[in-house]
Amino acid sequence: MTNPTTIKRTSDRELVVTRTFDGPPRIVFEAWTTPELMKQWWAPRSMGVPLLSCEMDVRTGGGYRLAFGQDEASAFAFYGKYIEVTPPSRLVWTNEEDQDGAVTTVTFEGRDGKTFLTVHELYPSKEAFEAGHGAEEGLAEQFGQLDELLARLTAQA
Repeated sequence: MTNPTTIKRTSDRELVVTRTFDGPPRIVFEAWTTPELMKQWWAPRSMGVPLLSCEMDVRTGGGYRLAFGQDEASAFAFYGKYIEVTPPSRLVWTNEEDQDGAVTTVTFEGRDGKTFLTVHELYPSKEAFEAGHGAEEGLAEQFGQLDELLARLTAQA
């Protein structure tokens, strides 16, 4: 693997994930903020649970809602609000599907034509972290899918 995904628990309430992507921050940011693109990489294929809908109002104060499942009747959703949107360098959002959801911060740092991405999740308590984390197990696969999309997008740019 050329660009490994690193996942570290940095405190009893925090998780930090890092990865370098082959593409400039502008294109990586676009893949994180455009519903049609997000639907192509966000759900790990091996889980067999597709991203059914992706609603994103990507602006400070805007909201998002991602629904996963085989159909609307069995769907489960993740949703929240964007606290900060600074294209193409930073996104901060709440995770409101749970009362103890994390605040997620994603930074996009340009490095020699590539993007060094950092995902920081901060939970309100140690107990909330223990109950809420776990989805990071699929990140390496998700990010591999994002790599595939970025290769197509950068070839078109």
